[in-house]
Amino acid sequence: MATDLDKTDLTILRTLQTNCRIGLEKLAHECALSVPSVQRRLKRLRQAKLIEKEIAVLNPAKFDYKMTFIVMVELERESLQQLELFRKRATAEPQVQQCYYVTGDADFILICSAKDMQDFEALTHRLFFENSNVRRFRTSVAMDRTKVSLSIPI
Repeated sequence: MATDLDKTDLTILRTLQTNCRIGLEKLAHECALSVPSVQRRLKRLRQAKLIEKEIAVLNPAKFDYKMTFIVMVELERESLQQLELFRKRATAEPQVQQCYYVTGDADFILICSAKDMQDFEALTHRLFFENSNVRRFRTSVAMDRTKVSLSIPI
């Protein structure tokens, strides 16, 4: 499907990656199309799952969850069942913002948020210490949010 995108579709997607709250009229103006044409294209892009979600990115400094942790997790066993169990556990945990199954030194990399070190310690108990399949985990604390994005260069 991504190869079927024309210049207008790409303009819509680039614009939405920057600001998904843009009004239909302004988006139509950006694309030099009518509002109904943009609506039809948006519907098609959503149905094709090219647009997975439209979300708000919150400023963590304004909330209690001011700390970000990058955690590399190594599992004891990597059977399909064990991988799926870990995925479900990570997905169900609200403090896990992102979870990646990776190659290399770890099996998973998690991006987690926490109020403070004690809150993160409680999270490690729930996710890692209480899971007998976690061999080890290594944590880095983010010092600064230099760039936060899920945009892809299209």
